[in-house]
Amino acid sequence: MPHPIMFDDDDPYLIRVREIALALPEATEVVAHGRPTFRCGKMFANYGGGEKGTKVRHDQSILFIPDDSERQALEEDSRFFVPAYLGAYGWLGLLLDDATDWTEVAELLDASYRQIAPKRAIAELDTR
Repeated sequence: MPHPIMFDDDDPYLIRVREIALALPEATEVVAHGRPTFRCGKMFANYGGGEKGTKVRHDQSILFIPDDSERQALEEDSRFFVPAYLGAYGWLGLLLDDATDWTEVAELLDASYRQIAPKRAIAELDTR
């Protein structure tokens, strides 16, 4: 039985996340477990997710792999959460709202992308 779709294509936050994520070299979008995921071979971002250890869903959030040097500061910020499932692999989530700093989202997605993308894709990104 397939997972139910847990997003709306007209969601303005998802539209912004798509613009940022799909601008990265070789990035693609795949719906997995009912949510949009962004990949470059491997997954580097997920739109929406639940909070680890709770049944709280954050449908308007972005899940990403943080840079190790930034992890502690991000974990201390109330906008960030440890997501269910992916949190065990080091991922974090960022709540999105009208006050979201989209430059920060782009930086987080860039850092996440760089951790999984092949060298050729990172080289292409660096030449832009």
